[in-house]
Amino acid sequence: MELAEVVSEAARSQDRREFDALVQRYHKQAYNIAYRMAGNHADAEDLTQEAFIRAFRFFGQYRRELPFDSWLYKIMSNVFIDTLRRKPKVKLRSLDQPVATEEGEAQLDLPDSSSGPEESVLSTEMDVRIQEALSTLPEVFRMTVLYADIEGLSYEEIAEATNTNIGTVRSRLHRGRRLLRSKLKDLENELFL
Repeated sequence: MELAEVVSEAARSQDRREFDALVQRYHKQAYNIAYRMAGNHADAEDLTQEAFIRAFRFFGQYRRELPFDSWLYKIMSNVFIDTLRRKPKVKLRSLDQPVATEEGEAQLDLPDSSSGPEESVLSTEMDVRIQEALSTLPEVFRMTVLYADIEGLSYEEIAEATNTNIGTVRSRLHRGRRLLRSKLKDLENELFL
């Protein structure tokens, strides 16, 4: 064996040991990232394995001064994108389009997901109760609750809209919700008496 071959073999052996140590160190993190990308255990394991295979294949090009995990995650992203590209595209079909079966063609029979009459009545009745309870609240509490819970505004946005500070908004929201709960319980008790 020539000296060049011995040196090359020693370098490969050193690279292999270094790579094995990096796999041990980063495998769990890589799997967690893969799971978030793929969404299930089997695909995450495949993605992790393929990323490490590619990382090993190109380990000679890895610049040691850069973080290994960043380099590995870039490889993993590329593997994931390649996997998505290879998957067949989903074909959308109209629900009105007949489906081929062994007996011929059939129409899809889908259940009606809209609410029934009893749910509509209950929902309307609940809206009326909530509106009644809201109308009994002092205006500053009512507006704060409406801005936060109906409109979804942040504390900062509510403070700006009501020309107050964030502490006042928090206080009014807490007290308004507490008053609203109390009023709704009172209305509920009146209905069941």
